[in-house]
Amino acid sequence: MTKRSVLNGAEGIAAPAVTKERRDIEQHGALRYDDYGWLRDEKWQEVLHRPDTLSAPIRDALEAENQYYDSVTEPLADLRKQLLAEMRGRMKENDASVPVKDGSWKYWSKYREGGEYPIFMRAPADGGDESVLFDGDAESKGAKFFDIGDISHSPDHRLLAMAIDRVGSENYVISVKDIETGAVYDERVERAGEGGAYWAADSASFFYIVRDDHQRAKWVKLHRLGTDPADDPVIYEEPDDMFYMNLSKSQDGAYIFITSSSITSSEVRAIPADDVAAAPILIEPRTKDLDYEVEHHDGAFYILTNADGALDYKIMKAPVKKPGRRQWKEWVPHEPGRYILSVMPYKDYFVRLERADALPRVVVSDYHGEEHAISFDEAAYEIGVLPGFEYATATLRFSYSSPATPRQVFDYDMGAKTRTLMKTQDVPSGHDASLYVVERITAPGKGGVSIPVTILRLKETTLDGAAPVLLYGYGAYGITIPAGFSTNALSLVDRGVIYVIAHPRGGAARGRGWYEDGKLANKMNTFEDFIAVAETLIEKNYTSAGSIVIHGGSAGGLLVGASINLRPDLFGGVIAVVPFVDVLNTISDATLPLTPPEWEEWGNPIHRKEEYGWIAEYSPYDNIKDENYPPIMATGGLTDYRVTYWEPAKWVARLRDEARGGPFLLRMNMGAGHGGSAARFEQLDERAHYYAFALGVMGKQTTPPIAHKTESQP
Repeated sequence: MTKRSVLNGAEGIAAPAVTKERRDIEQHGALRYDDYGWLRDEKWQEVLHRPDTLSAPIRDALEAENQYYDSVTEPLADLRKQLLAEMRGRMKENDASVPVKDGSWKYWSKYREGGEYPIFMRAPADGGDESVLFDGDAESKGAKFFDIGDISHSPDHRLLAMAIDRVGSENYVISVKDIETGAVYDERVERAGEGGAYWAADSASFFYIVRDDHQRAKWVKLHRLGTDPADDPVIYEEPDDMFYMNLSKSQDGAYIFITSSSITSSEVRAIPADDVAAAPILIEPRTKDLDYEVEHHDGAFYILTNADGALDYKIMKAPVKKPGRRQWKEWVPHEPGRYILSVMPYKDYFVRLERADALPRVVVSDYHGEEHAISFDEAAYEIGVLPGFEYATATLRFSYSSPATPRQVFDYDMGAKTRTLMKTQDVPSGHDASLYVVERITAPGKGGVSIPVTILRLKETTLDGAAPVLLYGYGAYGITIPAGFSTNALSLVDRGVIYVIAHPRGGAARGRGWYEDGKLANKMNTFEDFIAVAETLIEKNYTSAGSIVIHGGSAGGLLVGASINLRPDLFGGVIAVVPFVDVLNTISDATLPLTPPEWEEWGNPIHRKEEYGWIAEYSPYDNIKDENYPPIMATGGLTDYRVTYWEPAKWVARLRDEARGGPFLLRMNMGAGHGGSAARFEQLDERAHYYAFALGVMGKQTTPPIAHKTESQP
């Protein structure tokens, strides 16, 4: 593929000369070196909050990388503009969500034509004038970065809590305003975690999470309106750095739940929403490898758990007054191969979201043993359950899409078993699903496993091995990439590219066991599965060696980074978005924000030699080969605390030292974090860069997309 690459001209452009400062590192008797550790700013924690404090030499190095990227990809500038226009043309700019009823009001969000951010709205449920609660476009004026973490109204509908990040480091500032008057309270809660405010029943106080200097969720606090946030009492402090923390509210609104969880274990505390002074109720003390989460219905806690060897989870029931494990009674038994993902109790119906045979499904039951699943017909699809605000309802709202079918929102009558289509995603430039084929195939993996693969292609694409492929994957934390609709991916598919999602071990496409088989000592399975998918696509004549561009972000960046080291001959290009590639150094540094919790995912190389060996075998930064590598595009975010900016910067510099081929490019966002820009058109522009790079190395940069007919055309 690289012979046709539009990036071949990069040979005449000098790459940045990144300074080397060799540092030898010895762990467990093994010696490795790091020439680029100096790219980590000594005051990196301050940089997360004040990007302007980045040291001048590091800033110069990153800006030189951006200039090099711009120079090398300049031939793709027109293609990026075309892709951006296409993707924007598929977006209904003045779109709106389906209103959600909450008592006497209904709430929704919408966008204005040309607007970057959502506008949050409400109106009387029985009809009447609509009003603006929060205007994201107006509030973002003058901000270099702007992200709406959460907008939540109080139970009495009088107040609005707004959680906003203006830096990109996911530290949110919570403020509250009176909806009727528009007046904003003087107090502001600083450095709140994601999730924003969780209102108590009194509508005069809310719970929130506060992060420490390492960006770890450390405290749950209670704020009472009209008081100084500096005096907010600590409701719970998490003592263990290996545990994350999050807040949630029961579907019936009766309880606020504080969940502390590591990769393998969890512990939940419940606070009555109508009694914020009450001591939190501990459901069950944390126990090694015991994972559970809690909901509430009619005086009982419903507990989704892996207790007693329930690998794919079961549902237990316990009395509120004695919720400990000894009181748990089985309500929905464990069934191997049926992975229960989440539960939602309503007054008369109980909903659970499951995955079986690598596909999601929604199951509705009453509280007396009768249940049914909502059926879907396509080979691969995505379902999203939208719980809403109300508890005493027979209506379940869910979304459905497939790689070829635009997103649809349904209201489902759980008693009558009927569904009503509330909205279909509008594609203004036109979309004809009959032009496409959605396939679910499997690839044979080591140990006799069958790896699920989701494919979207034009029906007219000939399977003779000549088509290029964009192969996407993630493969970590038990996260399964859904087979949903992406208008952006159509810019590739409409040019004859086959779009493929691999579901390797490390995700949970085939249940919790699929995840366990792709972590810790089994992590190599993830990368070998991904390579097996590529080989299967070649064997089945979807494509050929060298015609596959691989794409992954964060832990998916680790996936593509490790895969390219293992088989650089197999791929024609790599898109690594905020890639987790300096694994050995990062997981050996307990001061970094996410390192202690990650030991249960990757291993602890600080204290255990064997686990050091697991990571050393695949860490992309430490396993670059003196072989011909295809073009690689990596991205980073200066205020990213999840995958710190220096990981992709170091990786790209070392690729230039130790590998041949390329070019090896870094595009650093100097004003954003892990997710890049939160503005919707800026997000499209970022995607245009990824896809222009892919089409450029595929030699498809001049291939026109197919022409769609809109309903207004003959």
